Amino acid sequence: MSKTQNAPGGVRSKTVVDYLNDENVRAILYQIIAIGLVILAGWYLVSNTLVNLERQNISTGYGFLDLEASFEISESMVQYSAQSSYATALLVGLLNTVKVSLLGIILCTIIGTIFGIARLSSNWIVRKLATVYVETFRNIPVLLQLFFWYAVIPNAFPHPRDAFEPLPGVLLTSRGMYMPVPVADNAYTLMGIAAIIAIVAIFFIKKWAKKRQDETGQPFPMFLVGTGIFVGLVFLAYLIGGAPTDMDMPELKGFNIRGGYNISPEFLAVLIGLTVYTSTYVAEVVRSGIQAVPNGQWEAADSLGIKRSVALRKVILPQSMRVAIPPLTNQYLNLTKNSSLAVAVGYPDLVSVSNTTMNQTGQAIEAISIFMSIYLGLSLLTSLFMNWFNKKMALVER
Repeated sequence: MSKTQNAPGGVRSKTVVDYLNDENVRAILYQIIAIGLVILAGWYLVSNTLVNLERQNISTGYGFLDLEASFEISESMVQYSAQSSYATALLVGLLNTVKVSLLGIILCTIIGTIFGIARLSSNWIVRKLATVYVETFRNIPVLLQLFFWYAVIPNAFPHPRDAFEPLPGVLLTSRGMYMPVPVADNAYTLMGIAAIIAIVAIFFIKKWAKKRQDETGQPFPMFLVGTGIFVGLVFLAYLIGGAPTDMDMPELKGFNIRGGYNISPEFLAVLIGLTVYTSTYVAEVVRSGIQAVPNGQWEAADSLGIKRSVALRKVILPQSMRVAIPPLTNQYLNLTKNSSLAVAVGYPDLVSVSNTTMNQTGQAIEAISIFMSIYLGLSLLTSLFMNWFNKKMALVER
């Protein structure tokens, strides 16, 4: 055994054993060892993979992104052709994924909120119908629901030659829905700029209105004023731009419909399937959030003569959001990740485009790493936004 050494003045100096017996030192040491093991494992996997790829004469790197893609994509939000690069193709897939995810999040929130409130309705029929909706679609795998909607939509509508026209210019066919769109004009750019200016103005007016109400107790008609500002500025920009009225109308030409904007059966199947499936979980989140609000809040609203519908909108729902936001975040993340199943029905999302890229180039590791990183980034952005919104809704303690 080593002898304990004393420093000058009789103060005992710490030995290695003493440091190892210190909980804080051990905690730091364990973390360093864990990080070292992770780095070592990563280095081994990467180096071993590179050696095996080199042995099989498989090139590595992301240089293939500049090569010509040589395949078509049925739906694109940006200009794309078979002569475009793989990088452009992946961008198209990313935008398609973001489009269906954002629309799905908005729709599932609206539908889920309605059915969540309906599950607590005093009306027996409404309550039971909402329960049947939630319990039915929540317990069917989302992939099966995508297959179901993809089988129903093309067969529910007629051939393009016999297109169903519920509204002037809107055509429903087995190849999707067609609708008229405005012909490109500078006026619409001005309207977009005006909309951004209006949103910024409404933001600052809302802050002023809240401060004014806190100081004087007088409410400000923010909804009416905000709507007036937004509609007024956008309409003014429309008039300044020349008030264009030209529309690109869908028309039957040959065996298909040309012109207008087409919403494909694949997109509709994915959007409906993800929305319906996720809305059932959102409904349960909303229901549990409302039930988490103390009954005294309902009683206080009743004692003030506030209608139940107004109390729900102005008193109960704002408080339930503080409970509902964290689980809602999980559902939004699940919807975004479940959108990767769109490849099963032929919708050209990020996974579909990445699979084609991977099969043509043989760059499996690079292609997979790209769309894994993109899904990680989308999830982190969603979490950051919802965490910010959660802090805005949280009660501020004094």
